[in-house]
Amino acid sequence: MDYPGNLFVVAAPSGAGKSSLVKALMELDARVQPSVSHTTRPPRGQEKHGREYFFVSAQEFDAMVLAGSFVEWAHVHGHRYGTSKKAIEERIAHGQDVILEIDFQGALQIKRIFTNAVLIFILPPSWEELRSRLERRGEDTPEVIELRMENAATEMSQAREFDFVIINELFERALFDLKTIVHAQRLKFSSQRRARADTFQALAIL
Repeated sequence: MDYPGNLFVVAAPSGAGKSSLVKALMELDARVQPSVSHTTRPPRGQEKHGREYFFVSAQEFDAMVLAGSFVEWAHVHGHRYGTSKKAIEERIAHGQDVILEIDFQGALQIKRIFTNAVLIFILPPSWEELRSRLERRGEDTPEVIELRMENAATEMSQAREFDFVIINELFERALFDLKTIVHAQRLKFSSQRRARADTFQALAIL
């Protein structure tokens, strides 16, 4: 089904800068709204329920899975994450552009359901820089960092399945690339026809 809004799905290995880029984009572009996922992991730092994630218990998550509430869900780094189909549909049906931060498994599942979704993968410039960013973040134990580095190899091998790839070497450049993708998507014929259906109809463009 076509919706007047666009759905952007951003994936990356942990430490590549995905969250920082998405946050900066939304600060610059008020038309881009976040999609808040559910997770069984505890909050980190200043994260708040309903803002970064909906933090739920394993039992609550199980109930949502059984009810078919998620368009996708997956195990990531020992925790579960899920995306509500209803929440996405409501926003893009009203013409909002929604951006979703998710792992590569979820991104590919989203694409099968929302065929017009734009998949964007964020890469680090090197293995050394990826490890350095994880260590500087100061949120994980050495054992967790090793697990994230191992998982990164699998995650980055899936970049070929995405529509766009951004290498986050210089943050400002990567943010420019992300803004360019969003703007270009809005100018595609199919997107313009969905978003400005009245104009196309008035001009007799089918």
